Amino acid sequence: MLSIENQILKRVEQKKSGTVFLTEDFFDIANSNALRVALHRLAKRGVLFRLANGIYVKPQLSKLLNKPILPALGEIAKAIAKRDKARLIPTGSYALNTLGLSNQVPLNTVYYTDGKARTLKINNLQIVFKKASTKKLALKEGISMLVILALSEIGKDKVTVNEKQKIAALLKKEDVAVLQHNLKIAPRWIAELMSKLRKE
Repeated sequence: MLSIENQILKRVEQKKSGTVFLTEDFFDIANSNALRVALHRLAKRGVLFRLANGIYVKPQLSKLLNKPILPALGEIAKAIAKRDKARLIPTGSYALNTLGLSNQVPLNTVYYTDGKARTLKINNLQIVFKKASTKKLALKEGISMLVILALSEIGKDKVTVNEKQKIAALLKKEDVAVLQHNLKIAPRWIAELMSKLRKE
């Protein structure tokens, strides 16, 4: 019979580089204490790279820098949310940047969640999970979700003509069903502005 370490190794080898693993992914192999020891050994061997407590990644080695290339913080956040069976949506600053309404790249990756509020340090960066209302988390993923979050960040009566023009163009690409769902959840002033812009 394979040792705990080799059972984990076999599973890791079946996944592509950049895959995020949580200790819980191996609960069918052994208990948490035994897994902690085995994962520590695999990290020392370079099979896994420890991102934070209980969070590992199968590293992809950079030939140029001779060190592991880590997955995007967003991928790590999604893995944690999946483990916790929690929902995630990005914050307004992320939405502004993603939609091209701001050139400012957020220093930290911040998400709203119905899971546990916490801050996770990955090297010199942070993933921040903030508690959010059930209503906000009911937004469906899509352009309209990002627009709603971006407009909430900008604020009422502060949206510029240029921003309105960009939003109008973006909304024309949105799935109608997703848009209609999200407009029902959006604050009234945002829903009215988005409906007006989409018709222009």
